[in-house]
Amino acid sequence: MINFRLIRHLWLFLAVAEERHFGRAARRLGMTQPPLTEQIKVLEQALKVQLFDRTSKGTQLTPAGQAILPAVRRFAEQLEHLELAVREAAAGQSGLLTIGAISSAMLDELPDMIKRLKVSHPGLTVAVREIDSADALPALENGELDVALVRMDRQNVGHIRVQPLKQDRLAVALPARHRLTEHLEIPLIALAEDDFVLFPRHLNPTYHDTLIACCHRAGFAPRVLHEARTVASQVAFVGCGQGVALVPITLARSAPVNVVIRPLQGEVNVVTTALAWHAERPPVLLELLLQELGNSRVEG
Repeated sequence: MINFRLIRHLWLFLAVAEERHFGRAARRLGMTQPPLTEQIKVLEQALKVQLFDRTSKGTQLTPAGQAILPAVRRFAEQLEHLELAVREAAAGQSGLLTIGAISSAMLDELPDMIKRLKVSHPGLTVAVREIDSADALPALENGELDVALVRMDRQNVGHIRVQPLKQDRLAVALPARHRLTEHLEIPLIALAEDDFVLFPRHLNPTYHDTLIACCHRAGFAPRVLHEARTVASQVAFVGCGQGVALVPITLARSAPVNVVIRPLQGEVNVVTTALAWHAERPPVLLELLLQELGNSRVEG
């Protein structure tokens, strides 16, 4: 049986946690502060933990509150998706497609794909969520996402199927005052003495290993000074003078003024976008998605 009272209490907890102030949270929720305070006390009693500390600087989460906040946020997102799906079903719409996408895909492939899907399926509701490539696998496994646009080579993991969609030439992001910015192409060995900004291997082992292998073939092992979860974060580190980063050449279109992106000498191509889905729960529109993204059939 669904405990609707607990759901309401968790929703109230999330508002206070995000506002860090009972008064602001109450206004956001359209209620007065005393009943909000009382409901939070009821939740703390039910969970047998204290969730907030009130200090002179405002309302702060206790360690217990910080521990449950990520799970409550995910739960709130799932409730929003459920509410949207129910509204669409009641209105006779044709369904909800939840897509997770890395930031580069949200800027590149995704907008046109959604536009074409809306033309072919005008009743379809598309919900987009920004993710890291590594976050896509558990989200597909537990049903939070129908499909995901990720940076990943073909590697079927358990029930997850991966279809590469796009390759891009590998380039290097350099600080604007780097000694090599005047070169039109950069030999990879010329970066052997530089510090590198890379993402942690566990986020995308195949892509990570591809970059490391490129350096090894050039004759050196990269000295990794910083790790960053996204390509955008890598470029930001480069702009701060914290090293160089190997990135897709398409990022040159959106590089900040303090970063110069140059292609590597000798064309090295890497998979920059792939479509991933759960083999036992493929979305009805999977074939159409692959066609819209430039593929004619489902593989794997």
